[in-house]
Amino acid sequence: RFAVSVGYWKDPYIQYFVRQAKERKAPEINRGKLACYYARVHGVSYLIKAFLKKTECNCQIVNLGAGMDTLFWRLKDENLLPRKYFEVDFPMIVARKIHNIKSKPPLSKPIMESHSGDSLLIDSHSLDSSRYSIVGADLRFSSDLEEKLRKHNLDIHLPTLLVAECVLVYMTPQQSANLLKWAASTFPVAMFINYEQVNMTDRFGQIMIENLQRRQCNLAGVEVCRSLDSQRERLLLNGWETARAIDMMKVYSFLPQADVKRIEGLEFLDEKELFEQLMQHYCICWASKDSSNL
Repeated sequence: RFAVSVGYWKDPYIQYFVRQAKERKAPEINRGKLACYYARVHGVSYLIKAFLKKTECNCQIVNLGAGMDTLFWRLKDENLLPRKYFEVDFPMIVARKIHNIKSKPPLSKPIMESHSGDSLLIDSHSLDSSRYSIVGADLRFSSDLEEKLRKHNLDIHLPTLLVAECVLVYMTPQQSANLLKWAASTFPVAMFINYEQVNMTDRFGQIMIENLQRRQCNLAGVEVCRSLDSQRERLLLNGWETARAIDMMKVYSFLPQADVKRIEGLEFLDEKELFEQLMQHYCICWASKDSSNL
């Protein structure tokens, strides 16, 4: 939310989910992290919109570990809604999000506007409308996940985009492999976007892991984050036909340079090296399988 308030990118909906943080981080960490978030938001968004345009929105999106993400509302504003948009997270997170949606008209109104047919189904751990669905489930158990999504009218025959941002790294390699395998075997035409850490075996990566461990944050799947190659291999070994991976420094270099200059002017950063190291330790990977040559 702080990044939005400073002007890194526009998101009129994040204010309804996340309170403004009171403390400010050290400028180089703050600016480095914010620029990394900026590259992540734009990089992931670019791939999502490419999929939506390729399918002419005749598709569905499944946002895995969606948290307080606002993508549904932003896509609706841009007239880019897929046929149906699903979000999945732990029941406790989902309950909080549903509470916010129910209590804040700028969130509930777009769902009602896009809804058609029978009355909207809503309880404390799930919400289902004709275009937006939020499901409480544990991603480590794909049979339970599929059952809940099907109850909310998941259509396995539609082109499907699955998005996971800093999600797989919190699962064991076997659990994330099972999830990837399930997705690849369930949808004949699909794309998977994964954003998370990379190059985690070097000194900078080890410091990142130690910092997270001090905050009781365990990266159970960090061994798959060794390199861009290991990220690609995981996707290819679990049923995906093509896979690519690039670090965030590369993503940053692809972004429109006029806008990059604008955000670089928002806050002064003299620790350029630290920023570049941070960007080289996150990546975007994307994989696809396509039985219909979409």
